[in-house]
Amino acid sequence: MERRTHPMSGYLWKATVRNVNRALKEVNAFEWEGNYRFETRNKLKELLEDRMTTEVEQHLGREHYERRESGDKEDYRNGARFRHFLTELGDLILRIPRTRKGFISKVLEAYQRRSRSVDQLIMACFVLGMSTRKVSTALVSLLGERVSASTVSEVAKGLDQAVKRYHERKIEDGYRFLFFDGVVLKQRGAAKVQKKIILSVYGESWEGNREMIDFLLATSESQNAWEGFLRDLYERGLEGKRCEIITSDGGKGLRNALEVVYPRVVRQHCWAHKTRNVLDKVKKVDQEKVKKDLHRISHAKNRQVATQAYWSFCQKYQKLYPEAVKSLESEIDDLLSFYQVKLSPKEKRGLDAQELQRAQTALWRTIRTTNLIERAFREVKRRTRPMGVFGNRSSMERILYAVFFHLNSKGQEVPSFLFTQDA
Repeated sequence: MERRTHPMSGYLWKATVRNVNRALKEVNAFEWEGNYRFETRNKLKELLEDRMTTEVEQHLGREHYERRESGDKEDYRNGARFRHFLTELGDLILRIPRTRKGFISKVLEAYQRRSRSVDQLIMACFVLGMSTRKVSTALVSLLGERVSASTVSEVAKGLDQAVKRYHERKIEDGYRFLFFDGVVLKQRGAAKVQKKIILSVYGESWEGNREMIDFLLATSESQNAWEGFLRDLYERGLEGKRCEIITSDGGKGLRNALEVVYPRVVRQHCWAHKTRNVLDKVKKVDQEKVKKDLHRISHAKNRQVATQAYWSFCQKYQKLYPEAVKSLESEIDDLLSFYQVKLSPKEKRGLDAQELQRAQTALWRTIRTTNLIERAFREVKRRTRPMGVFGNRSSMERILYAVFFHLNSKGQEVPSFLFTQDA
């Protein structure tokens, strides 16, 4: 027997979707109150119930009140049951059709009591570091219904599990450039605010895709701390076999750890860190002038010009600022490593001489600093500004994961629970 489709699966179904979308647009133009919220909630209820009716008819192979024929499933309608379903528009009481053999609708997952958008709201509150009790209270004004503390805890566990999977996942060894840096964030302690070190690694693949690969909350940037982090990355797959260069902040602990775990990969000392370090040894009145001379080295069009600029810098400031010159001199080889990296044949294809130079300059600009990591952490600080500091280690892990997941997923469909403000 040819399966018949209920009209709702065609034009009327699409029309209902359009009506809901139209209603939502109207609501967005006004405040979430009064008839707008009420009408939109009714449209959503109508949409879900009609869709479940269609599902049952497709399952049985016949419409309501139509007699069963040969070839139809040996199953029959068996009334309906009612279920509360919490959405961002408030609580819906849905009529869910039943059959004698226990048909389960796919519109609502089995035992699902909340829409995903509600779970996303709960997770957004947790990302902000709110307590279970405060989340429950805050959602009353948004949903018109109180969410129990047990429900909030259940949803939060889902985010914690996602963080755990992120830290334990296998890593594909396809990165062309790797960036390592340690960043300081503040966490509220029992008596005072404590500083926490976040060890982090960022990567760019040969296809040009960028992502925060992983991070670790640590107590220091010692060699032991960094080496433990790097070994874990290596064992999970990040062996650096295709990596052209590693850019790092230049701290002694990280530098020694990289020598142990990634001894064969070329290393680049971050120019941004080194510039700040050199300027700390210069009088404020001369800092702008010294900074420009440093830029003549780091922004030179090739290594030969950079080397000439370096010698000029040393001659110019040796007597005036010997400690600044010594700081630069001690790491000049690692500071100029990035000039070894050239455009790939694919990147060169179709470019004229001027375009090649611009592309090469852009590539060097990317790999001579750890600014990619610092930009990611600026986003973390921007999103947590209303909090001031993190409440505890778990809230710190959640917000870091959430922001990095968002940044890693740019251009893709990203769960909104990860965001506390507009991106």
